[in-house]
Amino acid sequence: MRNALRIGAAELLLLGTPAHAAVGSAVDLVPAPFAGLVNAVLRKVAEAGPAALEGLDAERRDTPGWLWTAWHTAYGPAVRAIAAAHRTEAPLDLSLKPGATAPEGGEVLPTGTWRYPAGTRVTELAGFAEGAFWVQDAAAALPARLLAVRPGERVVDLCAAPGGKTAQLAAAGGAVTAVERDPKRAARLRENLARLQLPAEVVVTDAVQWDAGGASFDAILLDAPCSATGTIRRHPDVPYLKRAKDIPAMAELQRALLAAAARRLAPGGRLVLATCSLQAEEGEAHLAAAAALGLAVDPVRPEELPSLAEAITPAGTLRTRPDLWADRGGMDGFFAARFRKP
Repeated sequence: MRNALRIGAAELLLLGTPAHAAVGSAVDLVPAPFAGLVNAVLRKVAEAGPAALEGLDAERRDTPGWLWTAWHTAYGPAVRAIAAAHRTEAPLDLSLKPGATAPEGGEVLPTGTWRYPAGTRVTELAGFAEGAFWVQDAAAALPARLLAVRPGERVVDLCAAPGGKTAQLAAAGGAVTAVERDPKRAARLRENLARLQLPAEVVVTDAVQWDAGGASFDAILLDAPCSATGTIRRHPDVPYLKRAKDIPAMAELQRALLAAAARRLAPGGRLVLATCSLQAEEGEAHLAAAAALGLAVDPVRPEELPSLAEAITPAGTLRTRPDLWADRGGMDGFFAARFRKP
């Protein structure tokens, strides 16, 4: 009954559903003994209308307590702006192949991503079938950019599916090996690369256990599995699927992957660790683990990220948030750190 009331209230107050339809569908969802109560409550909600929302702390109410506390600890007053950004539908962002022409109707962002209005159907854009571009949030495109792959370099993309970052590395001219544990996700990775006509060797295995035959690599991108709390604009179910108790286990897996990546990095090589999480345990906390592995932070420079200097931390790492570039439509929350192996 509570869920039926929530659905009905959302239809009445947020979605503009006609009152008779919203109330009727909610009544149909509950057992007969509760039908009268649901009908009465939702008719009162319909009478009050959207004015019933006035005075409510929407940002606070829309954010589970454990997330609000964690973000307030990490970002202070910006927690409210982050929560407000989650109430706005994310635009469609594209990364273009070198030399490709952007479809009409978009605007280019300072970092080179092309942005289109929310609701744009990517498959209907000119150039999709020809592999001229791929979907990739503006923030998600930054870790591969920070790796700055040069033509001919031996590059690994760990935890590579669905392949946006692999595509970036291959388009830059790297000799790319894409490692993905899940066979179904690896198949999707191959399909995406085939559409884009970009080369990469796809290896289906656990990145922690991967036997590279003793090979070492010039550059490694580790976009580690995480809680995905930086992608709530696109996946509003994340705050309710995840729990505070999930974070330590994710952070432990990320440390294991970081150690595996460090072992395969050639001396003088570069490694970028990234997570699409707003949780400090899945980002800034990994700097100590990296130092213990002998990795030195290679600070991100402001000139590398035009108009995003506010996303560069005092430690020289990258921290994007959904409220950054609010006037342009925001971006996903990402942490990224670049390291070098002496």
